[in-house]
Amino acid sequence: MPASLELHPLHRLWRAFPANVRRHLAARGAAFMAPRIDWPPPAAREGVIVAGEIDRESGLGEGARVMLRALRAIGVSGFPLAAGMALPGKQAAPGAAALPAGAALVLHVNSPWLPAALLRLPRGALRGRRVIGYWAWELPTLPDLWRIGLPFVHEVWVPSRFTAAAMETLLPGRVRVVPHALAISPPEPSALDRAAFGLPRDAVIVLVSFNLASSFERKNPLAAIAAFRAAFGTRTDRLLLLKIGNPVHFPDDFRRLREIVGDAPNIRLETRTLPGPDSHALTAACDIVLSLHRSEGFGLVPAEAMLLGRPVVATDWSGTREFLDESSGVPVSYRLVPARDPRGVFEAPGAVWAEADVGAAAASLVRLADDAALRARIGAAGRELAMRRLGPGPLAEAVRGLGLAVA
Repeated sequence: MPASLELHPLHRLWRAFPANVRRHLAARGAAFMAPRIDWPPPAAREGVIVAGEIDRESGLGEGARVMLRALRAIGVSGFPLAAGMALPGKQAAPGAAALPAGAALVLHVNSPWLPAALLRLPRGALRGRRVIGYWAWELPTLPDLWRIGLPFVHEVWVPSRFTAAAMETLLPGRVRVVPHALAISPPEPSALDRAAFGLPRDAVIVLVSFNLASSFERKNPLAAIAAFRAAFGTRTDRLLLLKIGNPVHFPDDFRRLREIVGDAPNIRLETRTLPGPDSHALTAACDIVLSLHRSEGFGLVPAEAMLLGRPVVATDWSGTREFLDESSGVPVSYRLVPARDPRGVFEAPGAVWAEADVGAAAASLVRLADDAALRARIGAAGRELAMRRLGPGPLAEAVRGLGLAVA
């Protein structure tokens, strides 16, 4: 190794620690240095600052963008602020040089990484502000590391009752359910069609869309591949499209996927990062959306697919269960198993998650693929239910709770 590329001895020592130990040490070190919030909680004025991974294609980033759009739609001033932990090679930075005095600050940064994100904000950013953590978690219990962010928030908003049940064990009485208000500004696809994406015109296309940064094991694409193969084998009039986010940053996971897919004639990988409208157009170009996740704090992909009128087949557990049922989609039976995440992120004492029934999912895929009228009925019912359940009401109520007027 060239001398210029040799690691400093302290860096080598740091990397010798297991990844979970490094996470704990880094989080606790940031918590020691991070600025504190004011008590008692200040009243909010001048609107809401929404801080998060505004420019990143992630669930937390999309949640922040959805909140900004929804705030403006209900007549509340929303101010974007870039904050959070960047992917390798990307540098997070504040999105504004000056923040409106007295505006509430909603941080779409999960508890363990919140202190580190606060250190990257402008000096004095917390002074005189009501600070809210918008936290997403995908297991029914929380690891001890989640206690780190508690001193830095006055309250916590979460996207589902499933997540709220876990958070209440840490902040009893200070947790509010505020689902993503997707229906206030439903997805708008661009004009791109199947031909623009190189997809066959006549095949029934099943879409599985996931981000490798959100945990390979939790998103569970291997179960989706197994269900598709059990349903259709190598039929070329049935196509499985795997839309994969962040393959470059998680090469081992991506390599594993490619090896399992092999040379299957009816499975394709889509790894491009598409603009939002084009991504929605891709979903709209498919016939069925499949999510055999092991757990979801909310489930943005199924929710957006429902708003686009696509029938969704999803594991009947955790966040998606709150807006997808037998009247609006195709819930898949499951059994609960101990949660095991090779990355060590989605684990907690006694935690469980769902293992979807692959056979049941395969049967549902066959039924939908063979019946276009059924797909249309379920898609329409899913859109109607998502429009009702994912509206602005909970966000408007939460904003009023901060002392702000809502149109």
